[in-house]
Amino acid sequence: MIGIVKTSILVTALALTASCRDTDISQVAPATAVVSTQNTGDTRIAKNVFGYISLGSNQRSEAFGGYARGCQAGGVQLLETGITWQAMRLSRNRNWAQPETVDYVQDLSRFAATLDGWDGIYVGDMSQPRGGPMLTGHASHQTGLDADIWMLPPINLNLTRQEREDLSSISMRRDRGAFTNSSWTEEHMQLLRAAASDPRTARIFVFPGAKVAMCNWETGDRAWLNRIRPWYGHHYHFHVRLRCPDGDSGCENQAPPPVGDGCADAQIWVNDILNPKPIDPDATPRTPRSPLTMARLPRQCLRVAQNE
Repeated sequence: MIGIVKTSILVTALALTASCRDTDISQVAPATAVVSTQNTGDTRIAKNVFGYISLGSNQRSEAFGGYARGCQAGGVQLLETGITWQAMRLSRNRNWAQPETVDYVQDLSRFAATLDGWDGIYVGDMSQPRGGPMLTGHASHQTGLDADIWMLPPINLNLTRQEREDLSSISMRRDRGAFTNSSWTEEHMQLLRAAASDPRTARIFVFPGAKVAMCNWETGDRAWLNRIRPWYGHHYHFHVRLRCPDGDSGCENQAPPPVGDGCADAQIWVNDILNPKPIDPDATPRTPRSPLTMARLPRQCLRVAQNE
C-alpha cells in the first residue's frame, strides 16, 4: 500500500472548489438506496470537493456508502504499468481503489494474458483517490469497488503516458447494441466468464447483445451469467462491480440480481432496441437529478475529505 501524505493546502482547496459550476455529464447507474447522513447543512457540491483531491487519505482502507453515493478511505493506486496490465487515461487520476479491487484487477489481468491475442488488459476508470462523485463521467465508481476493463485486447503494454491518452478502445456492438460485431471473440467471453466467476464480483455491466451472445455460447455451468447484467453503453469496456469487503460495516451492497441466468431479461433489452416503443408525447419530462451535496453522503465522507 502506498503511504499518503497531505498538506494543509487541501483544506483551502476544498473551500475554493465548493463553488465551482455543476458540469456533471454522468450517465445514471443502477440505483442504490439513500444513505443516511449526519452532514446536515453542508450544501457544498460533493464532486467539487472530491474531484480535486489528488491523493488518497491516510486512513484504514474502507468503503463507505453505496456505489453511487459514497467515498473511500485509504484508497490505493493501481500501478500505472504491470507485467499484464496498463492503467489508461492517467490524466484523470482515476486509477485508485480499495485494495481488494486492485488485487482483483491484477488477478484478472493475469488470466487475460493466457488468452489467445491478449497480453493482459487495459484498465480504464476505477475511482478517484478518495472516491466520491466525479466532476465528469460516472455516477457510480464512488467507493473504490468499480473498475472499467477495455474491450481492446492489448498487444502493447509499454505505452507512454501520451499514448494512453491518444489510444481508444474499440466498440463491440452492432445495431445499437442488439448484437455483437465482428470484433467480438470467444476470448472476450472467456474473459468475462472469468471476471464474473470470481466470488468478489457483484455485477458486471455490458451491452445487451453481448449478454445474449454469452447466453448462447455457454453450454456448461451457467451460474456466472447471473452476474452479467445488460446496461446502456458498455460496448467499449465492461464494468466490474465488486461486493463490499468483509468487515466494511459502512459499505452498502447493491441488492442481488434476480435469480436465474438473466438471459430472458437480456433478450427483452435486445427486442426493445430492435423494436423501440413509441415515445409518448404526453409523458411528463423527467426532472433532472440535482448534484449530490456533502450532506447527502455518509457522514464518514466528511472525515475522508478532510484527512491530511
